[in-house]
Amino acid sequence: MAAARRLIFIALGSNIGDRDGHLHGARRRLAANRDILVVAASCLYETTAVGPAGQGAYLNAVLEIATPLAPIDLLALLLEIERAEGRDRGVRSVRWGPRTLDLDLLLYGGVCLDEPGLTLPHPHLHERAFVLEPLCELAADLEHPLIGGRLDEHLARCRDPLNVRPYAGDGWQTG
Repeated sequence: MAAARRLIFIALGSNIGDRDGHLHGARRRLAANRDILVVAASCLYETTAVGPAGQGAYLNAVLEIATPLAPIDLLALLLEIERAEGRDRGVRSVRWGPRTLDLDLLLYGGVCLDEPGLTLPHPHLHERAFVLEPLCELAADLEHPLIGGRLDEHLARCRDPLNVRPYAGDGWQTG
């Protein structure tokens, strides 16, 4: 696949079952797609869950990819991968509830859009340390395309109360 580098970033998270396995599975499925090139991967981080009490901790990471896919088509692929890893986004799912896999399209180059089902950049990107920490590992000096400011500046100002800590993953960086 020959695609111009657009600085496209995807957040990955899991807090049910084999968290490592779900993240690895998503990364493998993305890498196996002929329209996706995985350019870089952050380390894994463990984070206290957002949402209803009693949830297990999340594993989080960010991937940088290159693709010729349009944002809405990339989102459709991400949702398909979530389903393949057991994610249920049905009407009975709990907002910010536990999940096998959560894939969020964070940034698609400098694209800013607000359509039903897809907002770019991700609307909470600049507020969440569990996203900013791994994202800054890959692109700390990148400017937020909508509100401005470097990503590392947003991380420094982040008042996110969650404890984001490095996780000793099993071969994530090379797998």
